[in-house]
Amino acid sequence: MPYEKKATSVEISLLICKNTNRAFTDKNQYFCAVKAQETFIQYQSLDEMPGVAARLLAAGGSLPVWLMHGDMGVGKTTLIKALCAVLGVESTVQSPTFSIVNEYGTVAGEAIYHFDCYRLKNEVEAYDIGAEEYLYSGYRCFVEWPEKIEALWPESYFKIQMTTQPNGSRQILAAAASLPFLATQ
Repeated sequence: MPYEKKATSVEISLLICKNTNRAFTDKNQYFCAVKAQETFIQYQSLDEMPGVAARLLAAGGSLPVWLMHGDMGVGKTTLIKALCAVLGVESTVQSPTFSIVNEYGTVAGEAIYHFDCYRLKNEVEAYDIGAEEYLYSGYRCFVEWPEKIEALWPESYFKIQMTTQPNGSRQILAAAASLPFLATQ
């Protein structure tokens, strides 16, 4: 990644990463996060879900891991059902609340993994079910409550933040994201 380095008189350097939204300094270490194009969607009705899903699939591109953030009842599972329908899943899509992960197959023979991490007590439980193997498989993984397994997130992912508005509509803010990376002097 291109960068410029500017030294200060107190021997702390700041790495200014171009096209980033954050830069943190520590004596000889620099953390940067890549800034991405955001997609904003607002919808009122479940009838709009196929279009919402299509827009998100276009925005998410080939990123296989999608992290779904939002309060209980905001519609994360409903959105995943719509995404799976657009992707060609013919079986029943439902929240894997107790199984933690469901596997679906598309008509094209591709696997899709749907996680609901709400009931996980800690990240060790995610490791115990082999979550990292799914997340790094290259297949699509839709993850509800991803903050429960933050240590397992891949370097790049598609982040979706869902909120309910006072009028009952839903808003989605989505963007490709990357974990901050470490660069040393």
